Amino acid sequence: MKAILKTAEGKTGEQIELPSQFNEEIRPDIIKRAVLAIHSHNIQPHGTDPEAGKKYSSKLSRRRRDYKTAYGIGISRVPRKILSHRGTRFNWQAATVPLAVGGRQAHPPKVDKILAKKINNKERRKAIRSAMAASVNKELVIKRGHIVTEYPIVLQNTVETIKKTKDVLQLLTLLGLEKELLRCSRKTQKTGRARRRGRKSKKRKGPLFVVSQKCQLLKAAANIPGVEVVEVASLNAELLAPGCDIGRLTLYTQGAIERLDKLKLFTEQGKKK
Repeated sequence: MKAILKTAEGKTGEQIELPSQFNEEIRPDIIKRAVLAIHSHNIQPHGTDPEAGKKYSSKLSRRRRDYKTAYGIGISRVPRKILSHRGTRFNWQAATVPLAVGGRQAHPPKVDKILAKKINNKERRKAIRSAMAASVNKELVIKRGHIVTEYPIVLQNTVETIKKTKDVLQLLTLLGLEKELLRCSRKTQKTGRARRRGRKSKKRKGPLFVVSQKCQLLKAAANIPGVEVVEVASLNAELLAPGCDIGRLTLYTQGAIERLDKLKLFTEQGKKK
């Protein structure tokens, strides 16, 4: 598969051949497994107090002549706590059991529950290759909601030396992505429980820059809504397919493509090396 080479000024160069990782079969099911595995590692363990609902001095006796029991009163034998009494008559209230108000939970969430999901290394690498193949498919990128004209695009290495945010915005405009930037700048305000829990707004995912190594572009594009920058060796399924939705608009640099080809990243040959 071939991609269009673009300069930092937005000029079109020659077409370059993409490495074998981009020829992988697109498998949304494997990509979804990889993304959910990444999400599961961010879940905070939670649970209740093991003694919650068990701190009442409730009593349950099934002996016929035991004092302070409900035997012979014509009521169900449920653990009860005594609120007051007069002689041998008592004022009870059910406690401790799950059916009682203030009682324990039948099956409460436990902190020691294992929430993290595992995925095989071969499957994880295949998911990344599959997501990369989807990221250079123009039809899938447009179907996801991105607004593009020329695609797929590979940028020259001079893009990695950009220092200022305004220069990154100018580059994206020269590449014909001004409508995409406008789409990413819009936010959807949420209400109700989501807003109270810190999820005030829903933001859209925009272009993803994939660079060869740590560079100045990482900071220059940090404040642009929807835009992300990642090193090629740190790619994962969640970055390439946010929300398990394949076909993210991805801009690879020429150096990133060369590293993919030379080191055989996310393949079995690359692992052996």
